[in-house]
Amino acid sequence: MSTTTTAKPKLKTSAMIASFADPGQKTMSAPFGHALVAAAEANPRIVGLTADLGKYTDMHIFAKAFPERFFQMGMAEQLLFGAAAGMAETGLVPFASTYSVFAARRAYDFLCLDIAEPNLNVNIVGGLPGLTTGYGPSHQATEDMAIFRGMPNLTIVDPCDSVDIEQAVPQLAASDGPTYLRLLRGNVPTVLDEYDYKFELGKAKVLRGGNDVVFVSSGLMTMRALQAADALAKHNVDVAVVHTPTIKPFDSATVLKELNTDRLAVTLENHTVVGGLFETVASAVVTAGLGKRVVPIGLPDQFLDAGALPTLHERYGLSVDRIVAKVLSELG
Repeated sequence: MSTTTTAKPKLKTSAMIASFADPGQKTMSAPFGHALVAAAEANPRIVGLTADLGKYTDMHIFAKAFPERFFQMGMAEQLLFGAAAGMAETGLVPFASTYSVFAARRAYDFLCLDIAEPNLNVNIVGGLPGLTTGYGPSHQATEDMAIFRGMPNLTIVDPCDSVDIEQAVPQLAASDGPTYLRLLRGNVPTVLDEYDYKFELGKAKVLRGGNDVVFVSSGLMTMRALQAADALAKHNVDVAVVHTPTIKPFDSATVLKELNTDRLAVTLENHTVVGGLFETVASAVVTAGLGKRVVPIGLPDQFLDAGALPTLHERYGLSVDRIVAKVLSELG
């Protein structure tokens, strides 16, 4: 006698096309690529480079529009950054794309000494930041901001959605010195269009007010913060959300004004709790002498599992349900 069992469907993901968008959510395809094309139409000095990852960093959009201004450097991240530095020395404005893990771990010294030390206008575009891929530690850049925050002259931007990316690209091109953009690519959610919001390099923005809790968030976790705020309203918890797309230089004035209250303060980031937004906020709080407790929501200080993104976000505390549970437990 034989028996048959029906296997449960497995959640699937891909490192190359993984998306954190919710089913049915409004998205925009390749916002970085289209924004770079628009910026390049206005500025003939903009050029694009990549380390064999044009398709997977949305640089292929630029390559198709401006083939004579696109440079495929192959699997050589150090060469990518060295070449971009040389181009910037001649007055060009390079955007150089690769995965965040390769930019932060493999080519740090070239970015530091060839680009940041001479303060060149080179814009590093890092794909798959934090937990935006299911491929495990080889591709999950969970510590990229921790690595880069100590580098002088380097501006760090962690955009929430397609709106942030579209508006950030021309500002990055126009800013002096090097920048690092934590790229969200593919079908990227469009969230901030529903708020009175404009990206300003170096500025944090209060997206919504609230009397009980204040969220300080960056990157895709601002989307989750807004969703969690809506969910917490059903528990009669009133939540404010402060979006901090620029991690360095950090807008301490705006953030500290919001934290200097009796509300529960929570940071939310798609990055390890070591060396990222939480420690940036905590440092500002201590330096200002606020004596304020700050609760971190972020990735743990460990190498993460491989798997499907929804499963991993739930496992490591980035899902809306986990955020709501954490806040309710803190409020007692």
